[in-house]
Amino acid sequence: MTQPMQPYMRIVEAVKSDIRSGKLATDAKLPSTRELAETFDVATGTVQRALSQLKTDSWVYSHQGLGSFVRGIPVEDSGSLEIARLAEQLAQLEQRVAALEDNCAQQR
Repeated sequence: MTQPMQPYMRIVEAVKSDIRSGKLATDAKLPSTRELAETFDVATGTVQRALSQLKTDSWVYSHQGLGSFVRGIPVEDSGSLEIARLAEQLAQLEQRVAALEDNCAQQR
């Protein structure tokens, strides 16, 4: 049986997902600690732990008094995203080739 995800990790994974999807762009300001705490229904200390983890993993950076900002997708993670993007493009091309082959077969 799998363990439930720690509350701070739910925040970490949600922020990473928003960065990967482009919902949060590079240098975008993250919501405040208080806003994130309300969104995820957790204590502000839990949010601070999540932000600390995101900083350690190079997903975000912060400026004292200004907040936390998106650094971007770390290099070690961007490779898997590129592979997924290429796999999607390959699948689309395979569908086009199959459709063209069907079209050619029908014209014969």
